[in-house]
Amino acid sequence: MSEKPQTGEIFGIPYNFERPSMKRLLSAYWQPGEGMLTKKPFGVGYTLNLANWRSWLVLGVAGLLLYQQQSGEEGDVDTDAEDEDSEPVEVMVE
Repeated sequence: MSEKPQTGEIFGIPYNFERPSMKRLLSAYWQPGEGMLTKKPFGVGYTLNLANWRSWLVLGVAGLLLYQQQSGEEGDVDTDAEDEDSEPVEVMVE
């Protein structure tokens, strides 16, 4: 029985199922001079290259969106009371 390949590409998306080493893990997330995305050290797809400034921008925006979502959930009190005061909406489907 032939052994399946541990690394490669399928439909242009890289995969790697070899046992990861510490060196490979660290080097996958820090590659100066490379683009914003790098191949994952284990699994399928791409990950952020933390040596690229664009990756930090993406992480900052994601953090702000998460903070905004969580602070918005704490501020919601009772939205059903607002719905009772509003008038019904007529929807016409043709």
